[in-house]
Amino acid sequence: MRMAYPTCTTVHSFLRKFLCFIALSALGSTVARAQLFEKTNYPQNYFVWPIDANIGLAANFGELRPNHYHMGLDCRSDQTVNRPVFAAAAGYIAKVKIEPFGFGRALYVNHPNGMTTLYAHLNNFYPALEKYVKQQQYNLKSWNIFIDIPARLFEVAKGEEIAKSGNTGGSQGPHLHFEVRDSKTDKVINPLLLGFPIQDNIAPDILRLAVYDRRLSTYEQSPKIYALKKVNGVYTPIAGNITVNTNKVSFAITAWDRYTGSSNQNGIYEATLFDNDAAVCGFRLNNIGYDETRYLNANVDYKTRSSGGPWLQHLSKLPGYNANVYAGNNIDGIINLETGAARSIKIVVSDANENSSSLAFTIQTNGDVTNSIATPTSENKMFYPGFVNVFENENVQFYLPENALYDAFRFQFKEIPGATGNSIYQLHTATVPVHTYFNIGIKGNFALVDTGKIVMRRTWGAKTDFKKAVLRNGYYTAAFREFGNYQLLADNLPPVIVSRNLVSGMNTSKLNAIIFTVTDNSEDLERFVAYLNGKWLRFSNDKARNFVYEFDENCPTGTHELQVTAYDLVGNSSTKIYQFTR
Repeated sequence: MRMAYPTCTTVHSFLRKFLCFIALSALGSTVARAQLFEKTNYPQNYFVWPIDANIGLAANFGELRPNHYHMGLDCRSDQTVNRPVFAAAAGYIAKVKIEPFGFGRALYVNHPNGMTTLYAHLNNFYPALEKYVKQQQYNLKSWNIFIDIPARLFEVAKGEEIAKSGNTGGSQGPHLHFEVRDSKTDKVINPLLLGFPIQDNIAPDILRLAVYDRRLSTYEQSPKIYALKKVNGVYTPIAGNITVNTNKVSFAITAWDRYTGSSNQNGIYEATLFDNDAAVCGFRLNNIGYDETRYLNANVDYKTRSSGGPWLQHLSKLPGYNANVYAGNNIDGIINLETGAARSIKIVVSDANENSSSLAFTIQTNGDVTNSIATPTSENKMFYPGFVNVFENENVQFYLPENALYDAFRFQFKEIPGATGNSIYQLHTATVPVHTYFNIGIKGNFALVDTGKIVMRRTWGAKTDFKKAVLRNGYYTAAFREFGNYQLLADNLPPVIVSRNLVSGMNTSKLNAIIFTVTDNSEDLERFVAYLNGKWLRFSNDKARNFVYEFDENCPTGTHELQVTAYDLVGNSSTKIYQFTR
């Protein structure tokens, strides 16, 4: 009997199915290995868009900022202020914050689903709440407040107007800063995971690749940076495949996300490193607490950025990184290279809507792995993350707690003669970040009696900071969390108060407000207080520029006496008194 052989068509069909099965199996294996992070499961469409303006973003969650991640959405307000701001869901006003920088004027709303929404850079709150908050400021005798509101005293419906948008606090242009938090943990959740109507069909852009020699600290080198090109939908180094003279490497990237209809360069959501198709390490900006946001300084190459270079985000967890954005089977992200064996590397970058882009290349070592690490000396000692690091000589002392550093470095110290007779002490350079505050003690050319008038000044580049220094065990001490140049100074000069529009004896009937500008040689004021006819009067101080009182019921028709006093960091003060009629 003749055997029935399969036809050509049948064979091709079988092969297609077999090859498809193999391909899907391989893909499934890669996908399985790529699952470094748990799948998110947040409520969808529970919240409505929180502002009456064309829907659009000026910034997203996780965008890179100096010393912190951007922790919410910057919702556009059509480039104007006083747009209606809505409660994103039913709930009640839980907190109010008013401050010169940061959030400016902000509301917190608690919701029944266990989440809290925050609305910042506002102008006026809705009338009943505005009246209540003003009364609390007068009760506390402070314009700058952060207060809890009794639960359900101010209940709000979904979509109800709760405030007007503004440009208060640290805002640099009109918009609404909007956050969603877990009410119990206060962790901030990426709002783009909650179904807000932001159309995004655009994959992230990958601009550059950085390669590090990980026999060295990331602070002890400048990475090799490679420009990229996009070929058939995949990014690759323009210079081709990479050869290095080390056997240990790690990687960082510059990448931005965009959403449909916008050219804004926003932050990316997730990046994963693959070595020969196996997922090694990655980070995801899913939920972050404000107690963790400074860890951005370990997620990025801080040294390169602070030296004027680009943002580079590490695909490796630095030794002193203790937040939760990284995951992986080899979480330090270091790839060990063997001579003659090229490794296939892929980096996949994704946004919150699961659009993704890939960077692919091969890397190998040329076998020249001579260790170039210099031997530390007593004057040039190594500081390590995870340890208490101490420096002390006859004039300066400080110690860094064990959670202060992200990576190792050789500490540098220099004493520079100062024009005032007090030396300037350079404590390393500000290109190495410090996570926590640390006390610095300096012996100055002062009698070792605490006069209360000594300040410690820190400078680096164009930035200057002052702190009051307190005498402890023979050292004037103050707390900072940045390296730089430090000097002790005596401060005996009081602040200078200048009226912008008030002259003693004038009739103020045509004025809408009284405005003062206050300056001080140490730049920072401790307090500004005003009394009208002996009673505390509320002056606002948005962006710490001017102190402003807008005439209201607290200044009725008649003759008045206004007394204003400004205090600096060490208690020097100035007072001015004005008589006026209204």
